[in-house]
Amino acid sequence: TEIWVPDQLRSAVTRPCRYEPGVNRSYQELARHYGAVVIPARPGKAKDKARVESMVQVAQRWILARLRNRIFFSLEELNAAIAVLLEDLNGRRMQRIGKSRRELFEQLDRPALKPLPIHLYEAGEWKTCRVNIDYHIIVEHHPYSVPFQLLGEEVEARFTGTMVEVYYKGRRLDSHPRRYDHQPSTKPEHMPSAH
Repeated sequence: TEIWVPDQLRSAVTRPCRYEPGVNRSYQELARHYGAVVIPARPGKAKDKARVESMVQVAQRWILARLRNRIFFSLEELNAAIAVLLEDLNGRRMQRIGKSRRELFEQLDRPALKPLPIHLYEAGEWKTCRVNIDYHIIVEHHPYSVPFQLLGEEVEARFTGTMVEVYYKGRRLDSHPRRYDHQPSTKPEHMPSAH
């Protein structure tokens, strides 16, 4: 989808505002990766996402209510039962429209689908760090070097499971492969000539 409309949940919306809400940086990166824009629903305005809310109620009535008296002994067994009822729900004709959800999907949504990006999204976390006197920053208990000219400055680190990227005033300075030991990751070009 091109527009994501989440609730005002804290993990997605950092600054609730009617006109200019602040969106979590990692969530914004995820949306940018998939070519989408995030427009949070306004607080207390159910019409902003009424179709989604009504679909939750439909799923509760047609799937959960039909499973409430059954006992399942594994998650796979439960998922298989839900899949059967979901197929039934999606194939059922809606009274007002006269078509099933599956027919509407094939007619309206499938032609508008875009291919997924070639590269997988790798979730990253952000951390503000101050450059130590030894021109290293600490990210998850591991020191990574930055150019020595930035002693005492604040930089931002974006780290994933495989990479640590360092940003200064919104500009990417450098990157390091992510390490999990306690040996410093030091690049020679970051060191002062007298070191």
